Amino acid sequence: MTDTTSPTPLTLERMRADVAGMLGEAPDAVGDDDHLMDLGLDSMRVLGLVLAWSETGIALEFGQLAEHTTLSGWWQVVQQLQARAGA
Repeated sequence: MTDTTSPTPLTLERMRADVAGMLGEAPDAVGDDDHLMDLGLDSMRVLGLVLAWSETGIALEFGQLAEHTTLSGWWQVVQQLQARAGA
């Protein structure tokens, strides 16, 4: 039997919560325009986030996030990928 349910789309709120969890912070401590590396996010943690978020059905790659340093930049990438996946 195959699972026919669609993955839950990735949201900005989930991204914020996941980043905050990686940093040991509350979600409201991560602002849209905060420089994530300045907050302590390193490449290994970003890779973990990419793997987790890829399970939502988008073809997210590490390099796409590495080009941006803020949650708002990452969200723009995700929105573009979600739009392509829905097309």
